[in-house]
Amino acid sequence: MKRVGNLFEQCFSEDNLYGAYLDARKGKRAKKSVIEFEKSLGSNIEYLRQSISDGSYAPKPYTKFIIHEPKERVIYAPHFSDVVVQHAIYRVIYPIFDATFIRQSHGCRKNHGTHSASAYTQWALRQCDDEDYLIQLDIRKFFYSIDRTILGILIENKIKDVRLVSMMKLFMSMEDSPVGIPIGNLLSQLYALIYLSPLDHFIKRDVGCRLYVRYVDDFILFGVSLEEAKALKVIIINFLNKRLHLTLSKCTIQKIKRGTNFVGFRTFKGLKLVRKRSMYNFRKAVKNNNTEALASMMGHAKGTQTMRYYTSILERKNG
Repeated sequence: MKRVGNLFEQCFSEDNLYGAYLDARKGKRAKKSVIEFEKSLGSNIEYLRQSISDGSYAPKPYTKFIIHEPKERVIYAPHFSDVVVQHAIYRVIYPIFDATFIRQSHGCRKNHGTHSASAYTQWALRQCDDEDYLIQLDIRKFFYSIDRTILGILIENKIKDVRLVSMMKLFMSMEDSPVGIPIGNLLSQLYALIYLSPLDHFIKRDVGCRLYVRYVDDFILFGVSLEEAKALKVIIINFLNKRLHLTLSKCTIQKIKRGTNFVGFRTFKGLKLVRKRSMYNFRKAVKNNNTEALASMMGHAKGTQTMRYYTSILERKNG
C-alpha cells in the first residue's frame, strides 16, 4: 500500500484551520463554546496553529455523559477548540482513507449512510433465492474494544508523516481504559471505518463473498448455504479475534425469505418497514406534538411502506 507523507503542514495551515472552524461550527453557532471561540477567532486559530507546530498542544479534558438510546453509552464530548483540530485533520485525511474502503462499507461516510446501506441490503436480497441463507453478525462493544496499537499500525500503513500520526493518536486515548476509542470524537468515526476495513477486504477477497454489506459494527453476508454460513461464522470469529482483537456480540443465520433487521429497517425482497420501536416512537411524538422528532422519523421512513402508516396516523390526528 502506498504511504502518503508531508501532510502535517497541510492539516495545520492557517487556511485549513479556518476551514475546520467553519466545519466545526455548523449547527452549533448558538453554543456558548462556539461564541467564546469566535470572540477571538484570529488569535484562537493562531494559538492552535502555533501550539501544534511547536508540540505544546494537548486536547482539553472531555466532558463525559451517558445516553440510553438505543442503548447505554458513555459519550466523550471534546472542547470546541479540539473539535476544530479534529476537523483540520479530517479534511485532509478522509479522502486518503476513503479511497481504500470498499463500496459496501457504510457509516459516517459520505454518500454511505443508513439509506445507502438499506438500499444495498434490499438489492442483495433480491439477488438470492428465497431458500438461500444470510449470516448477520454484530461486534461486541466495538468502540470500547478497539485495540489502539492495532489502529495506530493501520494508520501508519497509509500515513508516513510521523508528526501527523502522533496528532491523530492524541484523539484515540481514553484515560479510564487501556483499550477503546472515545465515542463523541469526529475522528473516532473515521477510526472505526479504518479499523474494520481489513475485515471488509478479508470477506470480499479471501472469503470471496460477493454479496456483503457492513454498517459500522453490524454486517451481513448474503446468498450462502446453511453449511457455508456455519463455516463462515467460525472463519470470521477467528479473523476478528486474531487480527483485530474483537469478539462477536450476536450472530443470526436465517433464510433469505425471512429478510433482515438492519440499519433501522425490517427489509425483505419486496417490502421495507421501519422497526417496531420506531413506529412506537412515532405515535408517541404525534401525541406530544413533537414536530422536530416527527420530521426526522418521516425522513427515516421515506421510501418504505411505513410511510402510509405514518400518514394515516397524522390524518387521524389532524382530521
